[in-house]
Amino acid sequence: MIVRKAEAADADEIARIYVESWRDSYAGLIPDHVLIGMSRQRQAANWRSVIAHRRHAQRIRVAEGAAGILGFGSCGPVRNTGLPYRGEVYTLYVDPDRRGEGIGRSLLRALFGALSHDRMGSALVWVLEENSARYFYEALGGRFVAVRKERLWGAVLRQRAYGWHDLTSPTRRSALWRIQQS
Repeated sequence: MIVRKAEAADADEIARIYVESWRDSYAGLIPDHVLIGMSRQRQAANWRSVIAHRRHAQRIRVAEGAAGILGFGSCGPVRNTGLPYRGEVYTLYVDPDRRGEGIGRSLLRALFGALSHDRMGSALVWVLEENSARYFYEALGGRFVAVRKERLWGAVLRQRAYGWHDLTSPTRRSALWRIQQS
């Protein structure tokens, strides 16, 4: 497996993973009509545009294996949060059939590398409070730093932020390395 920059040709597979991950991970957490109404075609067009224009200095990485794209993630400058972090992981999704293989860890390392390269040495990620992915971020050293409520699709969703203050510290790298090897 390699992690590389996303290309426009990856948009269809990114869209497939995005839609499948949402339907797998968010069932019962967000309104059903949102999941049912998701379209791979619309998502592919959206991701093609994001990749082509690199909106908001967004960096997009894909994990690719012999079978094709296995997962993807995106990051960039922190969005308006009032929290003391410079970067943000916007998305990180792995093909639901390939979870537990270290793909997410590899993608997170690559996203942290991209943020560090762009002189954003700290980062946060927002996760739905009931989403079990929060344990993934905790295991990788993310510290719980905030809660927010957001009204989306006619529902109030509680989200938790996890943060890393130093993406370049030896402790951070070694912790990610130890988890990568397990």
